[in-house]
Amino acid sequence: KAFNDDPDVLVIVVSGAGEAFCSGFDLKASAERDLSTADKVRAQMTLQFDFITQFWTSKKPTIAMVQGYCLAGAFEASLACDLTIAAENAMFGEPEVRFGTGAVAMLFPWITGPKQAKEIVLTGADRIEAHDALRMGLVNKVVPLAQLEQATHTFAQRIARASSVSVQRSKEAINRAYDVMGMREALAMGLDIDVEINATPSFEKTEFARIRKQAGLKAAIEWRDRRFE
Repeated sequence: KAFNDDPDVLVIVVSGAGEAFCSGFDLKASAERDLSTADKVRAQMTLQFDFITQFWTSKKPTIAMVQGYCLAGAFEASLACDLTIAAENAMFGEPEVRFGTGAVAMLFPWITGPKQAKEIVLTGADRIEAHDALRMGLVNKVVPLAQLEQATHTFAQRIARASSVSVQRSKEAINRAYDVMGMREALAMGLDIDVEINATPSFEKTEFARIRKQAGLKAAIEWRDRRFE
């Protein structure tokens, strides 16, 4: 909101601190939250949904600058940005179905094709390399890691040098085209389904939580991944 209200901010660049963009929402913190009822699940999922979709609804252009891992909710946040510039070492993934949860903001069918969206989401794919993401239309450009910051800033500068009124209203026009096609309603229904998924017990979810509690998050993730080797 502060960036949207600041007239000196013309473009918003979203990046991670460190070697990765983000590995997703904090699973340790999630384990400590009270999600014992559907209403409590919905409240938490809505917070995550609003965080992701703010990059799409922002009146300012948003650019995701991605290096390293970009998984789950972070992957969805990158999709919500207007542009995504990825380093060659970027690794995308949406592993939620592997441990009994689902995508918070179902943006995939709006960004890529239905076959590819289903391949990613239904298999819990978590090793999508940058050039494959480019082929699927999930990113705009792939560059060597050493050139990532400069390439992103070049895009940002091109946008910033244009008329800010024209840029913002043009983004609004593109987004309205998706509104007419029913994107917002579909995302809201997707959130409803995600709440149901997270509020419904399953073996995968229960076992993942048990191992996480007894042996730690690393052991739970290793258990999850061994099942798909």
